[in-house]
Amino acid sequence: MKELTRSSRLIKLQTPAVTISNLGFAYTESKNTLTDINLQISAGESVGLIGANGAGKTTLFLTICGILTPTYGEIKLFEKLVQPGIFNPDIGLVFQNPDDQLLCPRVRDDIAFGPENMGLSAEEVDKRVCVALSFTGISHLIDRVPHHLSGGEKCMVAIASVLAMLPQIILYDEPSANLDLRARRRLIKFLQTAPETTIISSHDLEMLLEVCDRVILLNQGRIVADGIPQNIMSDRILMEANGLEVPHSLTHHH
Repeated sequence: MKELTRSSRLIKLQTPAVTISNLGFAYTESKNTLTDINLQISAGESVGLIGANGAGKTTLFLTICGILTPTYGEIKLFEKLVQPGIFNPDIGLVFQNPDDQLLCPRVRDDIAFGPENMGLSAEEVDKRVCVALSFTGISHLIDRVPHHLSGGEKCMVAIASVLAMLPQIILYDEPSANLDLRARRRLIKFLQTAPETTIISSHDLEMLLEVCDRVILLNQGRIVADGIPQNIMSDRILMEANGLEVPHSLTHHH
């Protein structure tokens, strides 16, 4: 299975993973939540999405996934137009709260849910469950009840349930929000080696500095900065103007 994904990935590398052109979205007619978003993300990139609460980060995720229909503009994944409301196994979303994602009686069933709904054979589903469990380091949890797990364990089960569908792009919405220090460190190590194109929306700026090679700053639904994480996050004037603070690890250098 790994060989399969590797060869398909090599083909994908020649095309941008995400292309967003002149995107806008409004929940009501009076006010846009997203305005004139233009963005290209290469295959294999790890991108952080930052901004104050209400900046439009989750809305952007939901339009990329096809859960919300853009008011104007278009989104392409690997040069294919996103069709809102149609399941696309190329992209996976890890919710901020794993309890919104884990609905089955056993961990195995939660991870098998996606592959089963893709119509795969029982043998292929089993294989994908085992690989996803092993990749996230939680094989020992296979028969546990998801709601009896710790926050960190639930987070990794939610990630495994997305990985089992072999998406090329994974969106993480505040993945470290409910984790203790040890679980957060484990998540960071995992994200540093994840081969997929990843976009991580987070207020945990120190984590993004460790994991991402690029960061995008949103304010009131517009992109106000896009570049190297250290450069953007160490700019005190820029950060404060957008409702954020310079991460502690960058304050010592100035």
